Amino acid sequence: MNKKVYMDYSATTYTKPEVLQEMIPYFTENFGNPSSLYSMSDAPREAINTARQRVAKAINADKNEIFFTAGGSESDNWILKGIAFANKNKGNHIITTKIEHHAILHACKFLEKNGFEVTYLPVDEYGFINLEDLKNAIKDTTILVSIMFANNEVGTIQPIKEIGEICKEKKIYFHTDAVQAVGHVNIDVKDMNIDALSMAGHKFYGPKGIGAMYLRKGIKIENLIHGGAQERGKRASTENVPGIVGIGKAIELATSEMKAESKRLSELRDKLIKGLVEAIPYAKVNGPSGDKRLPGNVNLSFIGIEGETLLLDLNDAGIFVSTGSACASASLDPSHVLLALGLPHEVAHGSLRLTLGAGTTEEDVDYALQVIPKVVARRRAMSPLWEDFLKTQNKGEKVEQL
Repeated sequence: MNKKVYMDYSATTYTKPEVLQEMIPYFTENFGNPSSLYSMSDAPREAINTARQRVAKAINADKNEIFFTAGGSESDNWILKGIAFANKNKGNHIITTKIEHHAILHACKFLEKNGFEVTYLPVDEYGFINLEDLKNAIKDTTILVSIMFANNEVGTIQPIKEIGEICKEKKIYFHTDAVQAVGHVNIDVKDMNIDALSMAGHKFYGPKGIGAMYLRKGIKIENLIHGGAQERGKRASTENVPGIVGIGKAIELATSEMKAESKRLSELRDKLIKGLVEAIPYAKVNGPSGDKRLPGNVNLSFIGIEGETLLLDLNDAGIFVSTGSACASASLDPSHVLLALGLPHEVAHGSLRLTLGAGTTEEDVDYALQVIPKVVARRRAMSPLWEDFLKTQNKGEKVEQL
């Protein structure tokens, strides 16, 4: 099979040629250390400044509120641990959700071992938190709320502005992991009352190994990495100048193209979902619909088969997808996100995530719609689980679509 259809843009994106072009001189000619005093360091220092302004502009922040990191996971860890330890004199309680990325969940587990208390909010069948649950979880000792902007598996976009208003009213810091959202949906940290935000360059056509953290001016935070005085004394390590240049250019491109690209991807997403649901009996859509779902996100469960088996079959057909978060897809456990949505283990196990992006064409979607139903039908014909499921169903009954 020569045809290759990449549908895992939530896992990573390619670096756009315009981004790479802007990065190259900082590998070769302008390689000086930005912290040095001689004139050779002027160009890299200026490039970092420009990138910081570009990132700030994209989320309506001030440039001095942007700190460059090695990626989304570092930004998440720095914000959670840094704010928790810097503010432990005010309290030790943190609120998050059951469907966060593991960078948040594992950082919370670490904090629990270090004297902090964490509340994990449940979500409904579409992946949304209940704002009343959030209000009821807040205590006198609550210092931080961390709720992702958009979910990496099912694409649910949380009511961020409302969450921000609740936190502001209660004088509690609000962090959002916006790794999946930046460059794909509108973000305004001032309007949404966001105090801290994480992003990763490779999710919006920038290079890997570079991320950024937004931290509202005046918020106390402990350093995560100790050493030199880079990033205004907050993060030690010689700056990754090419990466920083790359994330700056990528975010500028992504935000300028966002409106048209979001519309295009939403149409392709809806065509793919509709086509799969119509062609595959008992296909179950996971997550919400319309503008409350990330433009390029598709997640479905196919009862009676294992997601890993489907993934490998589709790989043979030249279609590259994932069974959940790419960061955890080597694990054979069912997705913690799908379990939190209320799916039984056997249904969660048979799930596929297909995420569309800049390289996705209508032809790609048509090819996926041609191949996936055949693969599912072939695997179900061999599955005792599918046979058992059919026996329990009344003829013609269909699993309710989400």
